[in-house]
Amino acid sequence: MLPMFVRASDIPSIPVWPVSKAGLEGWLAGQPASVAAWARASQFTAAAGQVLKIPAANGELAAIAFGLGDGAEPLIWRALPDALGPGDYRIEGGLEKSAAQMAALGWALGCYRYERYKKPAKSAARPRLVLPGNVDGDEASRIAEGVFLARDLINTPSNDMGPQELSDAAAALAARYGASIQVLSGEELLAHNYPMIHAVGKASARPPCLVDMRWGDAAAPKVTLVGKGVVFDSGGLDIKPSDGMRLMKKDMGGAANVLGLAQMIMDAGLKLRLRVLLPIAENAVSGNAFRPGDILSSRKGLTVEIGNTDAEGRLILADALAEAASEQPLYLFDLATLTGAARTALGAEIPPFFTGDDALAGQLMRCSETAADPLWRLPLWKSYGKGLESPIADLNNITEGGMAGAITAALFLQHFVEGAQAWAHFDIYAWNAKGGAGQKAGGEAMAIRALYALLRDRF
Repeated sequence: MLPMFVRASDIPSIPVWPVSKAGLEGWLAGQPASVAAWARASQFTAAAGQVLKIPAANGELAAIAFGLGDGAEPLIWRALPDALGPGDYRIEGGLEKSAAQMAALGWALGCYRYERYKKPAKSAARPRLVLPGNVDGDEASRIAEGVFLARDLINTPSNDMGPQELSDAAAALAARYGASIQVLSGEELLAHNYPMIHAVGKASARPPCLVDMRWGDAAAPKVTLVGKGVVFDSGGLDIKPSDGMRLMKKDMGGAANVLGLAQMIMDAGLKLRLRVLLPIAENAVSGNAFRPGDILSSRKGLTVEIGNTDAEGRLILADALAEAASEQPLYLFDLATLTGAARTALGAEIPPFFTGDDALAGQLMRCSETAADPLWRLPLWKSYGKGLESPIADLNNITEGGMAGAITAALFLQHFVEGAQAWAHFDIYAWNAKGGAGQKAGGEAMAIRALYALLRDRF
């Protein structure tokens, strides 16, 4: 279990009272008059994330009242650890099992810190939660650790997170869980027929690669995860402006999230055959960079005219997806920081997903709700695919006009997933622009808690 949890219930600990707005008056009525007076004087309204520190007669901390608001934020508990000093805390009043499990997960997520480059301002000691008896601490830790892996990888700047370092992170994960791994790098990509991964990454001094990791019983149902690993995206010859380039260290957020999800799956020992494919490249500018107007061959055999070199993520995904689909997996999921259009449509907090499988879409929406991991389905609107037509190649990598960009990107990918029994594409942001309520600014895990819930329930 993570060090922010402790199982022993007989250790000295400070009580935390969860208080909803609807239950505020009842809670106040059940407290000593001095505590009720303190709460009112402190203007404690039980707003979501509000923390009231209740002193003892000697001035020491006696208890905490923690606002749940209207109860609409299951992970609101992530707001609490940063408000507390080191020590052990226990939840008072009792929570039903699913609420207690979500409280423990929220607590863990709120304890995350990224401290690789900056000395922490606070004590290294984190507050610890005494786990309620109805909480599976290992499961909460498993999910939080997968999220932390994704966040750490995304937060690492590109000078320390190139193709080699990202593939090394995959190799370390494979070694931890006894998975097999193969890495094709540089010219090996051409020799093994991954031409678009090579084309996107060849302009960088750091060669592109493809990570191929396998785990689990070979006879079990196949689940394949593909993650976009553009470690930095300059835009290529269609170069981005400086403000558009500022956050492009996070353009490998799809690969980072896939590794976080893979860790959850392997740690839980799910009864499936897992394959992870990570196409990794730096979209750089040099004399041998691929150009607007070039026509690239793909692993599937389709030719692609390059309408814009800044639409590179779909190119490397296409080669990896074609390989993934060739094994006809039961589930094929890809995650990518693919389009700004997805952010325009749904904002930074809700990743859209695309699938032609209505049953799978329904399952994903239910898992999104139970895991408090926002998702929203957007359509694979077939007629928009006409915009990807090219007069001189099988496809163009962009459409003219830029409308429905998230949908047309998904339609482009759909050309390369033939054979998969069920496919879903997730266009994630992988970033929190600013912190608040326990959400640290920086890299973020998106969609993987919902996907883990789906696979955990299935396998």
